Amino acid sequence: MDLSDLLNNKSTNGGEEGPSKGSSPLTSLKVDLDFYSESIKEISGEMIAEGYTLYPIFIAHQHEVSLGEVILDKAELNTNWSINASSLEEFVEKGVIESDRKAYFEKHFKKADDFMCLFVVVPEGANFVFYPFK
Repeated sequence: MDLSDLLNNKSTNGGEEGPSKGSSPLTSLKVDLDFYSESIKEISGEMIAEGYTLYPIFIAHQHEVSLGEVILDKAELNTNWSINASSLEEFVEKGVIESDRKAYFEKHFKKADDFMCLFVVVPEGANFVFYPFK
C-alpha cells in the first residue's frame, strides 16, 4: 500500500468525505515525511548496518504509542507527526504482526534503501505504508 492509497480513501459509506471534515491528517503526514526523509533513511541504514534488524519499521503517530523509540518528536520539531523507530521483530514480539505472518511480511517488504516502511496510526486504526525516500 502507498500513502496515496490512504490519502485518496473515500468514506466507508460509499460517499465522498464532506467538506466540513476538512483535509485529511494524512496530507500533513506527507509533508512531514518529506521533511523527515533524510533522517529516517539514515536511521534505517544504521539499524540494518548494526545488525539490529533487516526490516526497520517507522511508526507515524500524533499521540502516544507504546512501540519503538521516538526518533523525531513533533513537539521538538514543530511538525504534525512524531516518528518512532521499531523493527519487524518487535512487531512480532508485541503481537502486532502474528508470528505466522512474519514470512509474508518479509517477502513483501520493499527495499529499505528506497522506501521507508511506515506503520501509520490514526484514530480510525493503523496500516502499513511504504513511502519512497526523497
